[in-house]
Amino acid sequence: MPSYWIAILVGSIAVYSWKILGYVLPKKVANNREVVVFAGKLTIALLAALTGVETFVSGQALVLDSRLAALGVAALLYWRKAPFIVAVAVAAAVAALLRHFLGWA
Repeated sequence: MPSYWIAILVGSIAVYSWKILGYVLPKKVANNREVVVFAGKLTIALLAALTGVETFVSGQALVLDSRLAALGVAALLYWRKAPFIVAVAVAAAVAALLRHFLGWA
């Protein structure tokens, strides 16, 4: 089994255990202000890390390509309060057009 599958399985088990832990915890702990703030910040940090890795990394190399432009367009649309599906569609179109017309990877 390739090593990335082991990482996927460990990550899946970790996430599922956190989900189960949410049902097992007493309400007093789950509704604690510090726990709620920590969970919110952890979610944002994990999403930012995933976005960074998917945008700037290809294999073992750091790359700047059409994904960066697409992320910039999506960020601009979110800032302008565009609906999620619109931001995704326009960002995908920008990446596709850059790849087609400019030959960007």
